[in-house]
Amino acid sequence: SRDEGEAWLSCRSTGKPTLYGSVTRRGLSSDGVPDIVASEGFVVGEVTKKSILISCPHENVSTKFLAPYTSFCRIHQKSITCLDISSGGGLGVSTSTDGTMKIWQAANGEIRRLLEGHVYDVNCCRFFPSGLVVLSGGMDAQLKIWSAEDASCVVTFKGHKGGVLDTAIVDRGRNVLSCSRDGTARLWDCGKSACLGVIADCGSPINGIAVGTADNSLNLGTPEKPPSEREVGTEGKILLLAREDKKLQGVGLQSRQPVFLFVGSDAFNCCTFLSSAYILAGTQDGNIYQLDVRNTNAPIQVIHRSGAPVLSLLPYRDGFIASQGN
Repeated sequence: SRDEGEAWLSCRSTGKPTLYGSVTRRGLSSDGVPDIVASEGFVVGEVTKKSILISCPHENVSTKFLAPYTSFCRIHQKSITCLDISSGGGLGVSTSTDGTMKIWQAANGEIRRLLEGHVYDVNCCRFFPSGLVVLSGGMDAQLKIWSAEDASCVVTFKGHKGGVLDTAIVDRGRNVLSCSRDGTARLWDCGKSACLGVIADCGSPINGIAVGTADNSLNLGTPEKPPSEREVGTEGKILLLAREDKKLQGVGLQSRQPVFLFVGSDAFNCCTFLSSAYILAGTQDGNIYQLDVRNTNAPIQVIHRSGAPVLSLLPYRDGFIASQGN
């Protein structure tokens, strides 16, 4: 947006030059709906108070732009780096470059708790399935578990040698996972606040992880020694590692054995499961790879909408939502 009444438009089709244009608001109609016109090459369709439909006839495409359902401007003072919503939808937790981590009401943005205890920046936060407990990781190389009810830090995990960049929760959360700038992914036992093992050590920062149940046909390898009885829910699971060295790796969670290694176009920032067979991963140069874990020789598809870094991916209905750094 350039100002209140004008916004940029662009339409990009693979292998063709990008079409640029703008939309301008000329005022409001009697029922409060904005009167909007587009520059040459673009056509404004249905306009409501909450959406604008714009098409590009030359490319035979259209997009509906949605206004925010609601905006919370008072939770943080600077950029939000990570957020999660509790399973019941009642609470949100978020971290920011303003150095804070806060729990808030998802309905109205009212701040409920300030979670203080990490030294330096907090990089990631997520609710346990119960919605009553939060897991966070920071540049202080520590993982912390917090009570959402009274903001107390109930567990601190130490063992990483570099900042914690992402976390994952195994099943209901007796075990959790973390990855770090130190190149390792670790499995932790929440009850004893102990490290159960290094799942992978790849000599390159691991920017993101995801854990999922593997397709039955996948060989996840066998553990070299019997797993600890403190390991709960690791059997049949695969851990995805989005690595800084342009590699996306799959590792058998219980076996600690590599399952696949895929080389992308740039550093991988994030990854997620669409199903037990299909996965997604996003890179720093704007590619989203869809892969089949049973055969990672070639991607099913590579989506490239812009050169901006793909920062997060979330399965949604029959597709997914991606956020990019533009």
